Amino acid sequence: MSFQTKFPPLKNDLLIRAAWGETLDKLPIWIMRQAGRYLPEFQEFRKKHTFFEICQNPELACEVTLMPIRRFELDAAIIFSDILVIPQALGMIVEMRPGVGPVLPEPLTLENFDKLTPEGAVQRLQYVGDAITLSRMRLEGKVPLFGFTGAPWTLMGYMVEGGGSKTMSKAKKWLYGHPELSHKLLSMLTDVIIDYLVMQIRSGAQIVQVFDSSAEYLNKDLYHEFGLPYLERILKQVRDEVTKSKLEQVPMVLFAKGAHFCFPEIVNLGYNVVGADWTMDPDVVNSIVENKNVTIQGNLDPCALYAPKEELTKKIKNMLNKFAGKRYIVNLGHGIYPDAPIESVQTFIDVVHNTKVHK
Repeated sequence: MSFQTKFPPLKNDLLIRAAWGETLDKLPIWIMRQAGRYLPEFQEFRKKHTFFEICQNPELACEVTLMPIRRFELDAAIIFSDILVIPQALGMIVEMRPGVGPVLPEPLTLENFDKLTPEGAVQRLQYVGDAITLSRMRLEGKVPLFGFTGAPWTLMGYMVEGGGSKTMSKAKKWLYGHPELSHKLLSMLTDVIIDYLVMQIRSGAQIVQVFDSSAEYLNKDLYHEFGLPYLERILKQVRDEVTKSKLEQVPMVLFAKGAHFCFPEIVNLGYNVVGADWTMDPDVVNSIVENKNVTIQGNLDPCALYAPKEELTKKIKNMLNKFAGKRYIVNLGHGIYPDAPIESVQTFIDVVHNTKVHK
């Protein structure tokens, strides 16, 4: 008997079945960053609580996780958290500044590298596991719950740059100028990520996603050296640890934004689901995944939600037709933007749910 047996039975398993590759009568849909910033109720919530206060308080994180599920007929929930909780657990300061985004005021340097504290990092992240457990109970089996993490390269980028960047030039300087230290950092992050994902699964996550949001800043050679090996190790070791812990295996999703230059290699890693960002042509995606044991997730341009309803409907239907007959989970091709119209989100969900699946 696993820890997971205490949870309410899952009523809507559409997305989980799609992730495992089953033939379905309807398409599942969820939206990256659905728990948060674009929701009026979240904006009100943020007036009372800071961003990381919500992340670190299981009760508050659970409340935000449930917000989109109460409003929309989505087919999955995703725990409210942030990829930068890992650098926090490693001893770095991370702030969420209004109008700016995440800021690490003391970025990682060659000189302060040894101040990172990987030992005990996952224990310091237990609040995420507690939020997952609480959310599983409060969902009452309505839909499955996603856990997630940032990928090693993406986390490294934020840590070295001190926040977001349009070039990632400081982090890439490490890759070119200090490859050994870069591998040491990426390996450290990978170890923490593996334990973190296993903890999330143990806590009740029914599917987990790895976000490599900064993959687009690398090229094929760099991604082969500093990206793919760590993503492969995460997949294999999480599965091994889940088996050793006598937990139930859950589908694993990889979203590597902008990594079209390595998409065939990404598909071959073995993740159950691979995200396609909004820049990728569905025909190209389909040709790459042909005869592969993988489900595609994506890939509507988040800015399409600003289109008039009639035009948006056409774009959604065109995307669904392109992926018709494939293993497919509907989503945006990146996270939803803060000013996305609520009405457009409803249209997106309605069009998907009203579309018949062509098998």
